[in-house]
Amino acid sequence: MADQDQGNQATPEGPDNLADQVNEVFADAGLADDAEVLDGEVVEGSELADSDAGAQGTDAEGAEVDPAAQAKQELAERTEDLQRLSAEFANYRRRVERDRETDRVLAKAKFVGELLPLADDLDRAEEHGDLAEGTPLRAFADKFRGVLTSQGAEAFGAEGEEFNPEIHEAVQDLSQGDDKVVAAVLRKGFKLGDRVVRTAMVVIGDPA
Repeated sequence: MADQDQGNQATPEGPDNLADQVNEVFADAGLADDAEVLDGEVVEGSELADSDAGAQGTDAEGAEVDPAAQAKQELAERTEDLQRLSAEFANYRRRVERDRETDRVLAKAKFVGELLPLADDLDRAEEHGDLAEGTPLRAFADKFRGVLTSQGAEAFGAEGEEFNPEIHEAVQDLSQGDDKVVAAVLRKGFKLGDRVVRTAMVVIGDPA
């Protein structure tokens, strides 16, 4: 009978000791005091439940997030950023090329403008018969005019042309009607493409 009573008593390895061991395991795992295990599931409020939710992928409001949809959205955003940067770079490159072309035309126009007084002297020499065929001055005049042509310079201003105040500088108006033409050219004009380097100095008259 005494042996039976001793068997009913809790031994160090009995139920009380097992509860202590479970508590130690929970403490080592860092579980909150309010975590409850029900049928193998962790209820909300425990750190283990929060960990499982994070593994499944949730947003700040707790809604589930599809990793594939999220990656697709991020890819679309990065693609949009790259397209915007590409457009900005293309605009910048076109602007630089346009400015470079403008600078080139302005430099060429300045160069041609500095040569025009010499062209005027050759025109006056030709009017006085100093550019006869075979003379050294005629050979020089031909080469010099070839340089202007190679730079794209084009002379304009001839008698009978319709008067255009944008390219003709009138020093005298002898016309009596509304239709005005160039009656005499005192100085030729020059242009590079559509850019006027120098206007033509003319006298206005009536059409013949």
